[in-house]
Amino acid sequence: MKVSWKTIMLWSLPLLVIGFFLWQGFLTPATTDIDNNVANSRMTYGRFLEYLDMGWIKRVDMYDNGHTAIVEALGPELGNRVQKIRVELPANAPELITKLRKAQIDIDAHPPKTNGAVLNLIGNLFFPLLFIGGLAILFRRSGNNAGGPGQAMSFGKSKALFQMEAKTGVAFNDVAGVDEAKEEFQEVVTFLKEPDSFTAVGAKIPKGVLLVGPPGTGKTLLAKAIAGEANVPFFSISGSEFVEMFVGVGASRVRDLFKKAKENAPCIVFIDEIDAVGRQRGTGIGGGNDEREQTLNQLLTEMDGFEGNTGIIVIAATNRVDILDSALLRPGRFDRQVTVDVPDLNGRLAILEVHAKNKKMDTDISLKTIARRTPGFSGADLANLLNEAAIITARKRKNAITMAEVDASIDRIVAGMEGTHLVNSKSKRLIAYHEIGHAIVGTLLKDHDPVQKVTLVPRGQARGLTWFVPNDDQSLISKTQIMARIMGALGGRAAEEIVFGNTEVTTGASNDLQQVTSMARQMVTRFGMSKIGPLSLESESSNPFLGRGMNTSSEYSDEIAIQIDKQVQGIVAECHKQVLSIIEDNRVVIDQLVDMLLEQETIDGKTLEKIISGYTLIPVKQEYVKQL
Repeated sequence: MKVSWKTIMLWSLPLLVIGFFLWQGFLTPATTDIDNNVANSRMTYGRFLEYLDMGWIKRVDMYDNGHTAIVEALGPELGNRVQKIRVELPANAPELITKLRKAQIDIDAHPPKTNGAVLNLIGNLFFPLLFIGGLAILFRRSGNNAGGPGQAMSFGKSKALFQMEAKTGVAFNDVAGVDEAKEEFQEVVTFLKEPDSFTAVGAKIPKGVLLVGPPGTGKTLLAKAIAGEANVPFFSISGSEFVEMFVGVGASRVRDLFKKAKENAPCIVFIDEIDAVGRQRGTGIGGGNDEREQTLNQLLTEMDGFEGNTGIIVIAATNRVDILDSALLRPGRFDRQVTVDVPDLNGRLAILEVHAKNKKMDTDISLKTIARRTPGFSGADLANLLNEAAIITARKRKNAITMAEVDASIDRIVAGMEGTHLVNSKSKRLIAYHEIGHAIVGTLLKDHDPVQKVTLVPRGQARGLTWFVPNDDQSLISKTQIMARIMGALGGRAAEEIVFGNTEVTTGASNDLQQVTSMARQMVTRFGMSKIGPLSLESESSNPFLGRGMNTSSEYSDEIAIQIDKQVQGIVAECHKQVLSIIEDNRVVIDQLVDMLLEQETIDGKTLEKIISGYTLIPVKQEYVKQL
């Protein structure tokens, strides 16, 4: 194994310090020969003077420049035999010598020995010099690497990772579900490879492209694909790498980064999570941060200052575009904003096909079915979905991933880990009625999403679950669809009321009621779907620097607020009334489904519809039939 000089020095410095103290404590010879006259006991200075007055002191040997004495004493308290006793003498006691001479005591002084002077010199000078020399070598070697642990000499240098030809292993063919963004960046790559075809008609190379979108949608993956396709020098750095506690360091790193980029132009500079350094200036409760603002100012100057950066394309990624400084977003700095949003059905299918290439999938698996069951999933979510399915497959000792493992992984990602199965009891029966209430209402309402399955297997905080599959990726939702969702959410509570009575309803519908209230209030205050009229009384916008909800203010009068509450109550009351009617009219089939659910614990959507169709007419869900 190859060991670097830096590692050797880091381990050597503590050993040098330990060696120095060992030398001083054990190897350096004593300065006096006091240890050759070991005293049997110790005596205080006051007791020593008493012995001197009584004439019991016979001899005194002084050491350590008169600070320590070995006394030979003889007296009744000592058994009338001579004993050597150690006495610590005070620093200022000139009268002691006079007393000793007057009592005619034999006095002898022992000066310090000097035969260890050379070793003392080595012990006091050699190890400190060696320690300082080791530090100098360490700083000198680490100074050649700006990213090293000992970068005291290169504190203001950029930490950007530089690749002359980025071998990321990712190409545009490996990126799916973001076709619009790929088209934008393919044009940028073509500009870098064939600039003449653009400059011939007067086009200028864009200075910056900003990737905007939720987390996990593939912004960083796109940057890797650009690096792999462009075959030009590629600098990658995170926005947090610019910001330090010392004022001026971030700006210095920005200057150093663009200096290196100019030397290697044309090139690409990728800044991930640019919101760490590009926040709006002068904002926040505590005021602006001088270091961050200086860094942003330097970045603005480098991107579009007097000098200009011909041949340098800055690509940045963020999921917080709302907090970026307006000067950073203007044309001339970031000329283009590319939105990388959550993929639609076709995008999810393309992403699943990419991630399924290295997985052993069963022949019965339909990726289109998985894509339809995962609305709102990002690219990272879908990759994690198939990975979880592969883990479950390996745990079960299977050779290929089946739909059972995919279903289990979807349930785990959406609802949480599977809990302990419920035992047969009144509580389990109540939960079964609650979930069948959701399912029966969702099935019998034309505008509600179809049921995928009903289960009593606990997951996360839920004791039971009813899964609905959206008909389509709906960006626009009608009033009847919202009302259907409200009624579907009220189905569980209504079933409890009809079967067990109002006095036996439980807290199991708390989350359902929160969703119901939220949807009904949005119908009144945001979507204009009430008798108040087509008015938007509440907005989604909030100040991200004050925190969510801190700057909310009433945009309407108290009279309008009362009307809003009445309209919300009216919508929920009307939906609740219709749901109670549906539960009462279908009590027979509900009881049969509950018994079946208690026995099997899970009923899939097709089986549910087949049983219900034997008792009542199920409305045709046109979009659902079309997709099937």
